[in-house]
Amino acid sequence: MNLTQGNKIVLIGAGAVGSSYAYAVVNQGISDELVIVDANEKKATGDVLDLQDGIVYAPSSMKIRFGDFDECAEAAIVVICAGVAQKSGETRIDLVHRNIAVFEEIVSKIMDTGFNGIIIVATNPVDILAYATWKFSKLPKERILSSGTILDSARLRNILGREFQTAPTSIHAYIIGEHGDTQLPYWSAATLYGQKIALKLSDERKKAIGIEVRDAAYKIIDSKGATFYGIAMGLARITKAILRNEQVVLPVGALQSGENGHEDVFTGVPCLINRQGVEKVFTLDLDADEREKFDASVKALKDIQASIWSS
Repeated sequence: MNLTQGNKIVLIGAGAVGSSYAYAVVNQGISDELVIVDANEKKATGDVLDLQDGIVYAPSSMKIRFGDFDECAEAAIVVICAGVAQKSGETRIDLVHRNIAVFEEIVSKIMDTGFNGIIIVATNPVDILAYATWKFSKLPKERILSSGTILDSARLRNILGREFQTAPTSIHAYIIGEHGDTQLPYWSAATLYGQKIALKLSDERKKAIGIEVRDAAYKIIDSKGATFYGIAMGLARITKAILRNEQVVLPVGALQSGENGHEDVFTGVPCLINRQGVEKVFTLDLDADEREKFDASVKALKDIQASIWSS
């Protein structure tokens, strides 16, 4: 069955991340049609009306409306930002189990429409929930991806841009592994004007930068309660890369099928993105330290998966 064409986007979940993503999509003129699906119809309808007011100043015209899961039938991309928040005293594993249950219902409703497009997962923990989406949807692996480490990599590039007093877009660097505490900078491949960045920094400075990137979200959450602008723009970047068939490399969460010594797990690595979704998962040329840390990050994810799918 051929992949659904066009550029219709269905956004599921209009919380802080979802509504920020919708705003980014409108401001960048990425799509002709955006449908917002949310259990809170009153709030989501308000978002739609607010976004519609700005269309006259957007790069291109766009149809924006509130809808239900039936809209997924003709969607090229579904972006899932829905999920439940962590309760006081609740463990991360408890939260994962509750969000898995939510995703099973969401994905079932999406697939019941005959959906034949690409799904981008943004809800945390993204690696685990992307894997769940793939399992529940039974879609080809290239059509399921998550935001992965696209935000973490942006944070790394921003820090390195300040470090070397250059635009972060001139920095080529990635965070790989889990979108979480076990992530790691891929220093072996980090470059500026063709020069290896790792050779320009001490081990102590590299370690400090890695910690700063890892803990960036905690600082933002402590200041304003949640992170949403950065991840929303990262999601918009992925969406544009797909719809415009860019053949661009982005650090997204993709299924590992042996490329990096691991299988049956989603994790953040550089991938080639085009209109088919994840065209290629790249094999990383890791040094011994990076290999050890990357394997540990994947193991952390697989341990969580085992606690879910063996229960």
